[in-house]
Amino acid sequence: MRRREFIALIGGAAAMWPLTAGAQQPKLPVIGYLESASQGQFADLIPAFRNGLSETGYIDGQNVRIEYRWADGHYDRLPTLTAELVRDHAALIFTTALISAQAAKAVTTTVPIVFVSGPDPVQLGLVASLSRPGGNLTGVTLFTSTVEAKRLQLLRELLPAAATFAFIVNPSNTRADTDVQEMETAARALGQQIIVAKAATDRDLETAFATLTQRSIQALVIGGDPFFNGQAQQLVALANRYAIPTVYPLHEFASAGGLMSYGSSISDAYRQAGIYAGRILKGTKPADLPVMQPTKFELVINLKTAKALGLTVPPALLARADEVIE
Repeated sequence: MRRREFIALIGGAAAMWPLTAGAQQPKLPVIGYLESASQGQFADLIPAFRNGLSETGYIDGQNVRIEYRWADGHYDRLPTLTAELVRDHAALIFTTALISAQAAKAVTTTVPIVFVSGPDPVQLGLVASLSRPGGNLTGVTLFTSTVEAKRLQLLRELLPAAATFAFIVNPSNTRADTDVQEMETAARALGQQIIVAKAATDRDLETAFATLTQRSIQALVIGGDPFFNGQAQQLVALANRYAIPTVYPLHEFASAGGLMSYGSSISDAYRQAGIYAGRILKGTKPADLPVMQPTKFELVINLKTAKALGLTVPPALLARADEVIE
């Protein structure tokens, strides 16, 4: 063999060494991150999930890889997005809302699923029980829908003379009809008139607020929904623009300038879900991890917003607040 050919052969083989070594490296386990909303709406919650993962020793890009799938508010895309993750051999799927958890459950009975769900996951058939979920699902529930009546009561306490309240729901949510029924029952018990509005898009929200203003509603309850959670800034801006006293389902709304919220922290729920995801990657079965639930619902009152709306918060209500934003 000529010297020049020999050198070329050795050089070519050396060039292949890094590729061969790379091919022999073990693949990182993949977590499928299934989001029913858009990336921009929930980008601030991704670090919370990663923080939970890191508490169990998993770092995205080092010993685990997160693959993101965004439905952008088109809930009918969730089954296809789930199927993609299953086809790509995801070791686990994290779902960020009831609607995405239901879609994932319908697609796979073998890939572990960790969810964050607002409504009761037992009542909706996601798990057999909170303490022993069974199957391939577990996660965190916020019980956002079960406290709608409490939110209405708090709003009534703030505005005892108000005659007409409104309730906004997302008709695309499988819980919408049930939530409306429960809210109407709670309103009847309080002797309160309630008007239901529906919104599934940004434009719907604009239209709903304009319509409710024309109907002279005096206060508003925002229903629990992943789309609404992702539109916290827009909802707060609309409520404040139209000067409608509003109660929201999560702490994050009040922090964004909303008048009042009653619920738990969604960012902490994402962190807890990250911890569960890490434990499952280490070998724990989802069926053996009880569904985590809030230990406390927090009442948050934004006094700055109350003053801008010309409202005086009753001292008794203010005294019960877990946090007052001034």
